[in-house]
Amino acid sequence: MAETLFLDTTLTKAEQYQQLLPQIEALTTGEPDLMANLANTAAALRQAFGFFWVGFYLVKGDELVLGPFQGPIACTRIRHGKGVCGASWAQAQTILVPDVEAFPGHIACSSDSKSEIVVPIIKNGQVVAVLDVDSDQLNDFDQDDQAALEQLTQRAAEWFI
Repeated sequence: MAETLFLDTTLTKAEQYQQLLPQIEALTTGEPDLMANLANTAAALRQAFGFFWVGFYLVKGDELVLGPFQGPIACTRIRHGKGVCGASWAQAQTILVPDVEAFPGHIACSSDSKSEIVVPIIKNGQVVAVLDVDSDQLNDFDQDDQAALEQLTQRAAEWFI
């Protein structure tokens, strides 16, 4: 696949995800390098939807460590159970936050972040990473985002050895 995304921005968000996910699949199929796949996935999500920040944190010991991302500089390490990312890791479930200021223990890597969705990547029953997507708009994520990003992270789990 050429490294160009084809998206019809007149479609609904759910339909745009239906267009995007197969393109990410094509982009990553046959590529064995984890970092390359995570980097291109973050770039594709940010390019497609204009999210403020998109990236991955990888589980290393008792911390999440910053992996490939697109957007402003970010927190490098997050402890288990801390912030939205750490909570998603600890609970092994998606956390959708309409207003980050209302989330107890939110870690403000950027004061411009207003809403967030974090989706764990689970391999063999263990969280190996999380996908973190931030918006500079309140209440920017919904069930369409959750369903599509959960589908994406199921595929991403295959990239981890």
